[in-house]
Amino acid sequence: MSDSKLRREALLYHAKPRPGKIEVVPTKKYATQRDLALAYSPGVAEPCLEIEKDVNNVYKYTSKGNLVAVISNGTAVLGLGNIGPQASKPVMEGKGLLFKIFAGIDVFDIEVDATDVDKFVETVKAIAPTFGGINLEDIKAPEAFEIERRLKEELDIPVMHDDQHGTAIISAAALKNAVEIAGKNISEVKIVVNGAGAAAISCTRLYLKLGAKLENVVMCDSKGVIRKDRDNLTLEKEEFATDRNLDTLADAVKNSDVFIGLSIADVFTPEMLLTMNDKPIVFAMANPDPEIKYDLAIKTRKDIIMATGRSDHPNQVNNVLGFPFIFRGALDVRATKINEEMKMAAVHALADLAKHPVPEQVNIVYDEVNLSYGEKYIIPKPFDPRLIYEIPPAIAKAAMDSGVALEPITDWDAYRDELMERLGTGNKIIRLLHNRAKSDPKKIVFAEADHLDVLKAAQIVHDEGIGFPVLLGNREIILELKKEIDFTADVPIIDPKLPKQKKKRYEYAEIFWEARQRKGTKLLDAQKLMRERNYYAAMMVNQGDADALITGYSRNYATVVKPMLELIGMDKGVTRIAATNLMLTKRGPMFLADTTININPTADDLSKISHLTGNLVKMFGMKPNIAMLSFSNFGSSNSDDAKKIREAIDIIHRNYPNVVVDGELQADFALNPEMLKKEFPFSKLVDKKVNVLIFPNLHSANISYKMMKELNGAESIGPIMLGMKKPAHILQLGSSVDEIVNMAAVAVIDAQNKSKKQ
Repeated sequence: MSDSKLRREALLYHAKPRPGKIEVVPTKKYATQRDLALAYSPGVAEPCLEIEKDVNNVYKYTSKGNLVAVISNGTAVLGLGNIGPQASKPVMEGKGLLFKIFAGIDVFDIEVDATDVDKFVETVKAIAPTFGGINLEDIKAPEAFEIERRLKEELDIPVMHDDQHGTAIISAAALKNAVEIAGKNISEVKIVVNGAGAAAISCTRLYLKLGAKLENVVMCDSKGVIRKDRDNLTLEKEEFATDRNLDTLADAVKNSDVFIGLSIADVFTPEMLLTMNDKPIVFAMANPDPEIKYDLAIKTRKDIIMATGRSDHPNQVNNVLGFPFIFRGALDVRATKINEEMKMAAVHALADLAKHPVPEQVNIVYDEVNLSYGEKYIIPKPFDPRLIYEIPPAIAKAAMDSGVALEPITDWDAYRDELMERLGTGNKIIRLLHNRAKSDPKKIVFAEADHLDVLKAAQIVHDEGIGFPVLLGNREIILELKKEIDFTADVPIIDPKLPKQKKKRYEYAEIFWEARQRKGTKLLDAQKLMRERNYYAAMMVNQGDADALITGYSRNYATVVKPMLELIGMDKGVTRIAATNLMLTKRGPMFLADTTININPTADDLSKISHLTGNLVKMFGMKPNIAMLSFSNFGSSNSDDAKKIREAIDIIHRNYPNVVVDGELQADFALNPEMLKKEFPFSKLVDKKVNVLIFPNLHSANISYKMMKELNGAESIGPIMLGMKKPAHILQLGSSVDEIVNMAAVAVIDAQNKSKKQ
């Protein structure tokens, strides 16, 4: 993506459809006069009086216990420097977004117009009663050290400057494992730190607590090695000044074991790397361009263990592995501070998590057969779903053990369950989906690329690296629309009706005719059909000229599915195709089937639909728990529809005894575990979280998913075609740009899976 294109998209993203990235959402009912009377006057007086009696009741009656302030004065924003408080606001909103999506923590971003330490501290202290914790952000050193120190001393809620401690915690966990994998001892390794800002100082301090020795550490800044004989050193730099006769970074890294980069791009050269000891550990964490490029480093030293701040290389040191979960644990025990014991608990928990077997969901996202502890996996991945229920308990326990927890946890199993249920995983699913597609992008035909929304989606697919789009449709219109949206990438454009496509058209027609000549298709008919975009697109995929196709934006579903069945057909062993919609709900992902294909499926059809849908769920790295829905519960009705469901269940239980599926069930019992366990304790779904709903007919499935989408705001991905020989996916009429992009990612993943089976 060009810089100008990125700039426009970034500005549009922040401005539309409404400015900013976060909002305040009510958590209580407010529909009636009674609701409002309880929410405000006169009802609100009651919790106010209870808090007046005991200030700790503020955690009982308000959102304070789940509210963090992200506070900055804008003096050290990302790579932008001192841009001021208002210019820093987009970053602070972004940090708030990360808190919410990764740990369910609410955030108010606060931008303070104060560079003076005293004024800044007094401002934060004055507003601190509002919050359960304070995340300081993007404050320049050395003021950042003093600000954090004073606020931690003078406030009774957790305070952490993430720029200092976030990178320190994540990199310390990575360093602990890297040293172990290299067969070295943390107390003996020689460490060179390039950079002397807040992050570098905090990282080095934490490495010392991890067991590194001060005499084995050399720190460099822009002037070279920080030596004791240098003038005008800050107190923080004096702490790490050396008396060794070293001047340059090149001098420092010679015969060292570890290089820690928190500085600028390309400052660490291959020549320097070659002078390091065996099995060098290199953390080049400058972003977006590291101190030495990853490919260059591993080419220079085959024995290197390397980490960067980038997501496109192994071992990403990413602060999002830390701060959401550290604050989550601190808030949940009402910790009065984030102390050294809690930070070290995070280090050890992250390091230990990397040694555990990796969930299949994570392997799938990163397109790995089996991620396992070693040189290329020394730290958990940011999308690891275990982070939310592994790291906060470690923080909470450390807070309790160190005496700073005001509300200790007594039931750890219940706490872990609460953490797992706290967040819906819808947005995570989309991120996982896109990242998995990007790991091995495929060629996708967009059969209606002469429609603006389809072309916009193709542009995003191209720019994000999700796939390689092929634009099918009226060439002149596509070129005009490309110009309108500044889609300058040189991607293939195919207009099946143009004379230049005649040779390929006739080639496809011949193949189609040979396959269909005994089913009433004439060669002339085949030649005419190949002028139609959906037939042409299907033949492209069929013949390997493309890997997948997306269509259906402007045409009736039934008319679009016909050429897919005629040309592509069903996969080996499949006798019934189906379609599933993945609904991203507050309770997590739900797979609904069959939403578009089978009008009134038989019991045998339903068993096949559930089997296909279960396989799709596994493709997403999840275990399917399937409820077959009806208006009745376990034989409460003898209607034909209810009997059909029972017969389907019998077929599945007989043929697939290990599949977790049950019914017939009413929807509320399927989705309410307590109701199900109380009334039907014998069900195979008891103590399972249902994530697949199989409907008795097309009417109920289609109506249900569209109602969920419109009334509850559940995002829909689909319908996802199941059982096809090749990846062909059909959109709902008038799908949004985001829906098309998500379906393109599904198509790519489908192509990835099918290519592995060949």
